[in-house]
Amino acid sequence: MDALGYTQKLVAFESTSVLSNVPVSDYAQQTLQDLGFVTERIEYDDENGVRKANIVGKKGDGLGGIAYFGHTDVVPADPWFSDEHGPFTPTVKGDRLYGRGSCDMKGSVACMLAAAEQFQGADLKRPIYITCTADEEIGYGGAELVAEKSKLYQEMVDGDVAAIIGEPTRLEVVYAHKGTYGFVATSRGRAAHSSTREGLNANLAMIPFLVEMKAIHDETEADPAWSHDEFDPPSISWNIGVNDHTKAVNITAPQSVCTVYFRPMPGQDADSLVERARRAAEKQGLEFFTRVASRPLYTDPKSEFIREVSQLADCPVPKTVSYGTDGAKFPQLKNRVILGPGDIAQAHTHDEWITLEQLEGGTRLYAKLIQHWCC
Repeated sequence: MDALGYTQKLVAFESTSVLSNVPVSDYAQQTLQDLGFVTERIEYDDENGVRKANIVGKKGDGLGGIAYFGHTDVVPADPWFSDEHGPFTPTVKGDRLYGRGSCDMKGSVACMLAAAEQFQGADLKRPIYITCTADEEIGYGGAELVAEKSKLYQEMVDGDVAAIIGEPTRLEVVYAHKGTYGFVATSRGRAAHSSTREGLNANLAMIPFLVEMKAIHDETEADPAWSHDEFDPPSISWNIGVNDHTKAVNITAPQSVCTVYFRPMPGQDADSLVERARRAAEKQGLEFFTRVASRPLYTDPKSEFIREVSQLADCPVPKTVSYGTDGAKFPQLKNRVILGPGDIAQAHTHDEWITLEQLEGGTRLYAKLIQHWCC
């Protein structure tokens, strides 16, 4: 099957992160087995009790070779741009395939499946590994478990594989991305009519905390220690959100919630900012918890590995991106690169699509990488 066919099969599974990805994982596992892979399955229940599955496959014997990483969960598709077809009804129009996950990143997984299909186990001097994770879109929980529990992943580490994280890059070589950190602070109050003294406005304790969050924002924008010229934008993008959830203006807010999401870069102590925020929350009696903490990914752009990938991909100037990937959860792999079909500008959009040309090009490139590292 070609990449278009595999993408259509994968997109047809509604695997929004709040739902179980077990059906699409079942398909991925069976497909890998049909292609001659031995597979490993790592299941878990997320914090809401929803069953999730990660699939790791290996084709060929020995150690080394290439390891591809992709995720099978997608973001919600509400709203969707068309009444003619839904987001999980993959539809080709002109030179595009529309559907949720077509770009981010089931199209990439499909390219790797189509590329791996071209090689028999007997052709391989070193193995092909393919990993399909859960929950990349909401905190990389699946990748964390793969790194912790997968025997095949440990093989990848021991064999010093060439690791490809297949997020959309338009098939350009990406050697680094920012980290992903987020936390939530909640102030508790008591609802009552604002004309009385019966209530307790939760915003009153939140306001001093917000002052400190604004101070951190300003500091990270001005202090060169929180800047990195290899990225665009070069700042950590300390993003503050506030909501007190009141339904009317004459109610004392029973709760006030602040969210902060930021993207640290290599060499920066992101944990120190989280601890500073935690201390500010504790001072005001607020609840505080860290929602996600994923470090940046950085491979030296002058390394032999990046030069090698750049030559194979015909991409003389590797670059950085500001989004995060599962790849940050695999620091034991020395040689990591982000490289996949599709444009990140189309990811998470109300009309998500990928061009047929990118699917064809992705298959050719992945087959070329397999030929180079495994044959």
